[in-house]
Amino acid sequence: MPVIPGLGWTFDTVAATYEKLRPGYVDALYQDVFAYCPLDASSRAVEVGIGGGQATEPVLKTGCAVTAVEPGVNFCGLCRERFAAYPTFSVIHGKFEEVELPGDCFDLIYSASAFHWVPEEIGYRKVFDSLKPGGAFARFANHPYKDKGRPGMHEALQAVYAVYMPGSLVPEEYSEDAARARAQIAAKYGFADIQHRLYHRTRDFTAVEYILLLGTYSDHIAIEKETRGRFFREIEQAINGLGGVITIYDTIDLQLARKP
Repeated sequence: MPVIPGLGWTFDTVAATYEKLRPGYVDALYQDVFAYCPLDASSRAVEVGIGGGQATEPVLKTGCAVTAVEPGVNFCGLCRERFAAYPTFSVIHGKFEEVELPGDCFDLIYSASAFHWVPEEIGYRKVFDSLKPGGAFARFANHPYKDKGRPGMHEALQAVYAVYMPGSLVPEEYSEDAARARAQIAAKYGFADIQHRLYHRTRDFTAVEYILLLGTYSDHIAIEKETRGRFFREIEQAINGLGGVITIYDTIDLQLARKP
């Protein structure tokens, strides 16, 4: 879904639904992160934009202390409760670009489907300054793509979008070139040993599940409530008219970079 500046606040209004419907990340991604940056009980990490905690527990399970920085007050409360069993977990309520973090302190700073909300120059410089020498930055995100296996599904949904979100564009399927270009951003800010990976999966949704998922995207949340209700009903009807299930094709990208 597109990123619209100024709509970052919307996610916190649907925190519980977001936590249930937004996906986590594949095991292979964490294996690659931990191979690049081994973690144990002596390690310290920062998660930028924890959201519903989709990317948090695999890091906590290494024994690493995790400090999450999250601007949404509802997400902060949700994650404090969700990870209460981990005494090494804490949350700072605030925007990453505004909170105070110690310099040269962390082994890993990572962000899952959130770092695009942080201004690039401020965000990368702050990550660099906060990492220990040799520490790692892991940036990753999920990029959903249209149902490629059901003829007519994409066209039916686009007909509804043309009415309720005219001019909205369907992004191209996320590519190796896009992942490589995103990884190289870190080079501008002094990082070294830059790497990237791609992972793929599919997710199936019933019509009802899919509209609940759409209700966690910022540009959809921002639509006036009654209009959004009509929009979602027509999406549900379109999916049910084509068998009742929609498949999303995900590409997950990972960028890794090290502070020299």
